[in-house]
Amino acid sequence: MLDRIERIGVIGVGHLGQHHARIYTELLDARLVGVADSDLDRAKFIGDHLGVSAYSSLEELIAKKSPDAISVVVPTSQHYEIAKKALEAGIHVLVEKPVTIKPEEAGELLEIADKKNLVLQVGHIERFNSAIRYISQIPCNPVYLDSRRTAPFSPRINDVGVVLDLMIHDIDIVMSLVPSKISKIAATGACVFSDHEDIADAQITFENGVLAHILVSRCAEKKCRQLEIVERERQITINYELQTVQISRCVNNPEGQVEIRETPVFPKSEPLKLELADFVRCVKEKRPPVVGGKDGKKALEVAVEILRQIHDNALPVNKKEAKRAAV
Repeated sequence: MLDRIERIGVIGVGHLGQHHARIYTELLDARLVGVADSDLDRAKFIGDHLGVSAYSSLEELIAKKSPDAISVVVPTSQHYEIAKKALEAGIHVLVEKPVTIKPEEAGELLEIADKKNLVLQVGHIERFNSAIRYISQIPCNPVYLDSRRTAPFSPRINDVGVVLDLMIHDIDIVMSLVPSKISKIAATGACVFSDHEDIADAQITFENGVLAHILVSRCAEKKCRQLEIVERERQITINYELQTVQISRCVNNPEGQVEIRETPVFPKSEPLKLELADFVRCVKEKRPPVVGGKDGKKALEVAVEILRQIHDNALPVNKKEAKRAAV
C-alpha cells in the first residue's frame, strides 16, 4: 500500500544521527517512532526535542516500537553488528557509509537482505547532491577525473581515517560515473594529527582507459569539495558544498579559439533529505535504492585496497586498521 506511513527509528543520534531523526519528522510518508543511543541522556535530549521515545539499545527500540525501518548512524565499527540485528529482525536498513569495515561483512548483510526481501541502503549522500544528480542526467564521457576533498582537522571522527571517512564518498561517485571495471589502483597516505591516516592520495585506472585521481585530507586550512571531469571536448567542475556545476568548452571562431563557460541552473535540495526520502519510498514501493548494499560493498572493496597499499608502503598510518580491513 503506497499510502502507508512507514514507522522509522534512528540508531545513533550524534552529530549526523540527529539530522536523520529531524528529517524523518519532516517527511509526510514517514513517522519517527523512536531514537536509540548508547548515551541514553543524548537519546532523551533528541527524543524530547522531537517528541518521540528514547532508548539505550536497538533491541529495546524494536521491542517497544516495532519500526518498519531504521537508520543506522553509529560509529563505523558498529555498522555490521547493528545492521545485521535489524535485518534479522525483518527491518529495512539504511546504514551510513562505509557500509561495514570488511567487504565480507557487507556481503553477509546483502545475503540477509536478499533472503528476507528487505531494503539495504548505504548512506553515500553525495549521490543525492543536486550537482551530481544533474550530471547523472546528462551524457557524460570522462577521460580523466580529479577529486579533492579537504578540510581542517576535527577530532569528532576518531574511529577511522580519511579513506573510510571521506574518500569513500569520492570512490563511489567516480565508480558511478565510469562504466568500466578497475584495472589498477596506486595509493599512498600518512598520519599527521591522529593515529589513522589523515591524508590519502589514490590513482585509479579503469579498463576502458579512464584515469581518476582522488585526494582527501583532514589537515587542510580550508574546506574544499570539488570534482573535475575532463572530457575530450569539455570540462565539468562540480562544487559539492555549493551544489554548483560549471561546464567549459572551447569553440572556434574567425579570431581563433574562444572559451565558453556555462553554469546550469537546477533545483537545489538538502542531500540528506533526498536520501532519506528515497529510502522511505524504496521501503514503501519495495524497489532497489539508488545506492544499495552492492554499491556500498564495491566502494568498500576499493577503499580496502587503498588501505592495504598505504600499509604496505610503510607510511605512518594506523597499521592495525589497515591490516584488519585487508584480512
